[in-house]
Amino acid sequence: MKPVCVLGNGQLGRMLRQAGEPLGIAVYPVGLDAEPEAVPYQGSIITAEIERWPETALTRELAHHKAFINRDIFPQLADRLPQKQLMDTLGLATAPWRLLSTPDQWPQLFAELGNFIIVKRRTGGYDGRGQWRIRPGDETTLPPEIYGGSDGECIVEQGIPFSGEVSLVGARNAKGECVFYTLTHNLHQEGILRTSVALPDHTADRQFQQKAEKMLSAIMNHLNYVGVMAMECFIVGDNLLINELAPRVHNSGHWTQNGASVSQFELHLRAILNLPMPQPEIFAPSVMINLIGTGINPAWLSLPLVRLHWYEKEVRPVRKVGHLNVTHADKTILKTTLQTLASLLPTEYQSSLKWAQDKLS
Repeated sequence: MKPVCVLGNGQLGRMLRQAGEPLGIAVYPVGLDAEPEAVPYQGSIITAEIERWPETALTRELAHHKAFINRDIFPQLADRLPQKQLMDTLGLATAPWRLLSTPDQWPQLFAELGNFIIVKRRTGGYDGRGQWRIRPGDETTLPPEIYGGSDGECIVEQGIPFSGEVSLVGARNAKGECVFYTLTHNLHQEGILRTSVALPDHTADRQFQQKAEKMLSAIMNHLNYVGVMAMECFIVGDNLLINELAPRVHNSGHWTQNGASVSQFELHLRAILNLPMPQPEIFAPSVMINLIGTGINPAWLSLPLVRLHWYEKEVRPVRKVGHLNVTHADKTILKTTLQTLASLLPTEYQSSLKWAQDKLS
């Protein structure tokens, strides 16, 4: 099998490498500043763990590589403006939005979108960065550089009163075949994903599962996309509104490493290498807890259901340094494990672990 070069050498590239090892697939996560001659890209399939990258000697070289999967799709989805335009073109529901180009727009924006508006940088913002929640009067506190003239640096969205957040992770191969995982319920705090819960065969999710699969299929087929893609949605009544798309393996799919027969990382490799891509079996309910600015506690390993995935990164505030997966067919046992785990984690984890336990009820 051909080797795979991953543009980007963060935790997603690392986990793609780990997923390739049992299959005999050599995966090379590559830093953006690597010297092109040091990267075995010539005979490789190229993928990426990030949507947007600066121009470097390596990225200039790869821009012309014929085996760079989704090469022309990344810039389209890395920019929230064409991403929103794509959803409108396909008739897929998303929060009402506008391009923000001048401060003079605010009276009209409040009139059209209401008194709670989310400002998002078109590119680069993630984990709550590059986003502002604006009510009338707050617009005067925005940094002036966000107004980018006619092209606009930012988009604005109507603030949506949603009842829940879910994501769908799926994959498509070059033949157009698509497979999907079960919907994942997500809890964000201050814009950062704290906890995800996957509930296979959850009756209440069935209607949303079908809707989400139809929406994500339409997007991937329209783009002729190959590989794993994640779609984040708001639940609003009986409907789903698409919040954002990620053309890559995604944080909310990390539970698949221990809760599915094929992880999202292996599924991505299968899709881009044109290997068999069966529908993954979902073993049991799963919970994923992001470790954010928290060092390893060896006591976690005393719990037999807890699987630690550590990223070998320096621990800093607000930095994702690892995650914990907990999976079991018996929800009562799963909840008991989460209660014990809560006692081994700092205060800021308590509310999200309680939320996860409630989701399992």
